[in-house]
Amino acid sequence: MCEQTPPNAVSATADSARGDIGRRIARRREELGLTWEETAYRAGTAPGYVRYLEEQSTATPGIGVLIRLADVLETSVEALRGGEADLPPGTGRAARHPALVELSAEECRSRLSTHGVGRLATETAEGPLIVPLNYSVVDGAIAFRTAPGATAAKAVGTDVAFEVDHIDEALSQGWSVLVQGRARAVTDADAARRLEERAYSDPWAGGERSLWVCVDPVTVTGRRIEVP
Repeated sequence: MCEQTPPNAVSATADSARGDIGRRIARRREELGLTWEETAYRAGTAPGYVRYLEEQSTATPGIGVLIRLADVLETSVEALRGGEADLPPGTGRAARHPALVELSAEECRSRLSTHGVGRLATETAEGPLIVPLNYSVVDGAIAFRTAPGATAAKAVGTDVAFEVDHIDEALSQGWSVLVQGRARAVTDADAARRLEERAYSDPWAGGERSLWVCVDPVTVTGRRIEVP
């Protein structure tokens, strides 16, 4: 039976939050490789209800089902509700006896994968700056779009660092990969078109971002926190 409150008992803001809950449930389920059926079975509910929560922005799951879903999805009710959206990762406590392990070159490439969100560190006239951006890996280079004159564009022609990482709050472990190399602007029209075709996503920040920049790796290193 669907666990939900009457639509007239919540505000327009809550309507938006409910849709976000569904998207968070879907994303976490997919990250764990679970089907609707598997998720529902473990949470003690019906597959159709899990699908309903994910697809209907008007769905309002009760606290009981949220607690069970959070347990199945190895997360928290607060995270499903978006309460952690404005907090930096890594607010939990360190595990006992952690070990810092170097990643192999193959492991680093695997974690960089083909796309994601990382941080570009560059030196500017205003001092060293770090900016987050979404990127694609094309022919071994880190490629991203930016606006002429933006901080990321000022990196062109300089040595930069680019970092990606992942934190597992529940297990107090994670990993990071650091790429060091030189940034270059892509001015050839055919090369820019190829990057456009292979890019996984438009820039999350939106706006007019017509300048393609590539970071050609010189060194790629990585580490992970291992918990016994």
